[in-house]
Amino acid sequence: MKSHSLLHPLKAGLLSLFTLTMPLLAADNFLHFPAKDGAGHGKKIVLIAGDDEYRSEEGLPMLGKILSQKHGFDCTVLFPAGPDGIIKPADHLLLSNPAALDQAEGIIMLTRFRTWSADDVKKFEAAYLRGVPIIALRTSTHAFDFPGEHPYKKWTWNNGEGDWKGGFGKQVLGETWVAHHGNHKQEGCRGVIVEANKGNEILNGVTDLFADSDVYTATVPPDATVLVLGEVTDSLKPDSKPVAGPKNNPLQPIVWTRERKNEAGKVNRILTTTMGAATDLQNEGLRRLLVNSVFWGLKLPVPAKADVGYVDPYAPSMYGFDSERKNFKVSELDLGKALPPPGK
Repeated sequence: MKSHSLLHPLKAGLLSLFTLTMPLLAADNFLHFPAKDGAGHGKKIVLIAGDDEYRSEEGLPMLGKILSQKHGFDCTVLFPAGPDGIIKPADHLLLSNPAALDQAEGIIMLTRFRTWSADDVKKFEAAYLRGVPIIALRTSTHAFDFPGEHPYKKWTWNNGEGDWKGGFGKQVLGETWVAHHGNHKQEGCRGVIVEANKGNEILNGVTDLFADSDVYTATVPPDATVLVLGEVTDSLKPDSKPVAGPKNNPLQPIVWTRERKNEAGKVNRILTTTMGAATDLQNEGLRRLLVNSVFWGLKLPVPAKADVGYVDPYAPSMYGFDSERKNFKVSELDLGKALPPPGK
């Protein structure tokens, strides 16, 4: 009898430990970087990684670390990952911890053809309708692809019906997917700052913009302010020369802003850039432009030259389909963990 009575509290203790551990396991599919002291004043930024080509799952955590540790923003990074924490970029339905969007004061996104559930999109829509600023990278122009009778069908990138033609990309960000203007994986993109807008605070300290992802074809709406144009280069190296001929006449817009009144009557400050691959984010100028855009979006003073040095070592994978790190877990991207060279 005594031995049984001793086992009962032991079992209870083990059960309690198991129960307490369960929420921790469930939280392994997103990252939270608490804000250090800084000019961001703890404003909550949600970064959404969700594409299967440009390695957003590698680039956005690096950006979240800079924003939280160097500028005082509270950052949560969401992924296409299930409860086991394994990142699955090609699973377009997955979005970890969408509840974080309920408190979002700003959104940074790099998504491509996502097919999130209506409940998940509703949380994103609620943030948008609150008027939160949105910083959209690369394939976010074609962020969503909702099939059949999905409640958010009109957000689909190639929607041709009603007053939302071109979907979320065209209507909110200013452009949807059109085409590769440069030769994909062979021609790069040099950023040329628009002379008339070189004094814009988003460009504070921004120089030598270069992306090894190519220029996209883009036509922006009349209410957009184009900050940077993209010069197609003859290789993926920063010192490459511009290609001759019509590709650079005219230059395509690659960074623009909008201040757009949404359906709830709130104004979203929006910055869209067709740059943003994980390899592009090795460019200091682009990192600074994105950090500046968060301050601008939240109407905070933009630093004269924001510190955008890496918090942890960063060695991103080259973009491409089915090129993600296999069995790669969200936890491997946490603070204090270096992103090793691909294959390591």
